[in-house]
Amino acid sequence: MNQLIKHKLELLPNQPGCYLHKDRTGSIIYVGKAKNLKNRVRSYFRGSHDTKTELLVSEIVDFEYIVTTSNIEALLLEINLIQEHQPKFNIKLKDDKSYPFIKITKEKYPRLLITRQVKKDDGLYFGPYPDSTAANDIKKLLDRIFPFKKCKNPANKVCFYYHLGQCSAHTVCQTDQVYYESMIDDVKHFLNGQDDKIVNQLKEKMQAAANQMAFERAAEYRDLISAVATLRTKQRVMHQDMMDRDIFGYAVKNGWMCVQVLFVRQGKLIQRDVNLFPYYNEAEEDFLTYLGQFYQDSRHLMPQEIFIPSDIDDSLVAALVTSKVIKPQRGEKKQLVNLATKNAQVSLQQKFDLLEKDFQKTQGAVDNLGRLLGIASPRRIEAFDNSNIMGTSPVSAMVVFVDGKPSKKDYRKYKIKTVVGADDYASMREVLRRRYGRVKREGLIPPDLIIIDGGQGQVNVAKSVIYDELQLTIPIAGLQKNDRHETHDLLFGNPLTVVDLPRQSQEFFLLHRIQDEVHRFAITFHRQVRSKNSFASRLDGVAGLGPKRKQTLLKSFKSMTAIQEASVEDLVKAGLPQKVAESLYWHLRQE
Repeated sequence: MNQLIKHKLELLPNQPGCYLHKDRTGSIIYVGKAKNLKNRVRSYFRGSHDTKTELLVSEIVDFEYIVTTSNIEALLLEINLIQEHQPKFNIKLKDDKSYPFIKITKEKYPRLLITRQVKKDDGLYFGPYPDSTAANDIKKLLDRIFPFKKCKNPANKVCFYYHLGQCSAHTVCQTDQVYYESMIDDVKHFLNGQDDKIVNQLKEKMQAAANQMAFERAAEYRDLISAVATLRTKQRVMHQDMMDRDIFGYAVKNGWMCVQVLFVRQGKLIQRDVNLFPYYNEAEEDFLTYLGQFYQDSRHLMPQEIFIPSDIDDSLVAALVTSKVIKPQRGEKKQLVNLATKNAQVSLQQKFDLLEKDFQKTQGAVDNLGRLLGIASPRRIEAFDNSNIMGTSPVSAMVVFVDGKPSKKDYRKYKIKTVVGADDYASMREVLRRRYGRVKREGLIPPDLIIIDGGQGQVNVAKSVIYDELQLTIPIAGLQKNDRHETHDLLFGNPLTVVDLPRQSQEFFLLHRIQDEVHRFAITFHRQVRSKNSFASRLDGVAGLGPKRKQTLLKSFKSMTAIQEASVEDLVKAGLPQKVAESLYWHLRQE
């Protein structure tokens, strides 16, 4: 899990929405929905998973999310996004099946139906719903509350549903058109969330049944009221008019603007576009400038309608685009603009939260470390570590952190030249002399703090070189590991003492990163040197004798013994220039 994901996980909202996982190429590899984005997305990077999920997590390098106002919205948006992006890990939802609607037919005795086709007839359509199960559950509830026609019997012959009180399409019911129109209005209000009238009626019936000791019937009414409660959430991510729309929303903060565009295609909210940029004029003016440039990009096709926030002059927008410009004032269209604006606010807040997190981990940690040690803020920190195995191939390495971030162009590698065997103190002494002797001779900018990966002995060696020999005044600290080879103690002062460093502080994490980085850099360099030494040849070190000429010699003489016994003339005959042959001859004799 990279640092970007770690930061984003800390800033996830406790709201419903959809999340989109991306791989290293920026491609969307998985789309999911969540009632709580923070809990759901975090779960991918915590604990153990099955093989399939582990494979998914191993490819995630970034993610983004879209906040919705309800779980139903998140579910429908998830399906739309999957159909649009076809993520490789979303296998079951890649089909392009249309969504189910509930329809009230335009007949003498209206019926409730489930259909997947929206026709231009006189019927009323409600939906769409995420799947047939959801639509059927809602229809069953409506059938129990509203007595629409459910049978094929003629009007003079009652049906089974009539005896259950769920069908009034019979002459004995003495219903007229006004009755059905009133019932259709009740259904419209009910499915649009205005269900107080129905709920109150059900409560009255439940209380009456309870008063009559008909507890089973009262329980049925109670269950109906509970079922109604599950339908109170209204979804706004699809529209049955099947039009193409772009919905704009924006937010501003601290000189930055975020514009979110929700793309609705054929009634489906399928995608969004997010842009963050600094703005320098009035927010409304810069928004208009952005919108004018937006459709100059060939990737963005002009839709049939464009929704804009209420504070934007629609006449100015109309001069920039050929689409119909709408500035919704109420209802679902207004709520769509609010949804775009809400996501813009979330994205903008996330940007500043990430910047604040980054500052706390870097410059903020540096400032706190300086205050903790009683020195000026150590903007430039140089850290050293040695590496060898039983004294073989000894090396040392220096890493540099500037403002709490690694400055890799300033890293340095050192081969130990004057020390024989495993002498960590002598190796550290040699490297510090070489590094800071050069700093003093050439007038280079010294660091604000030197960190030695080691305990009291290594720090005292560093002090003797820096203070006594080179007469420099650079603060020196030591990082001491515990038995598990983890960063444990910070040593500083004269005499050296353990600094009280809170384990959960950002300055401790900064020192931990520095120690891990210098150790990684040193041991990697040691492995390179050791590998090279393992394959060292007696032919190395001769000027003009490269890999091809070495290969030629081995082909001609078949063995190192034959090469060592050869004369200069023999080496020349094998293809070496005269000077290279003489150099090789005397090089082998000296060995």
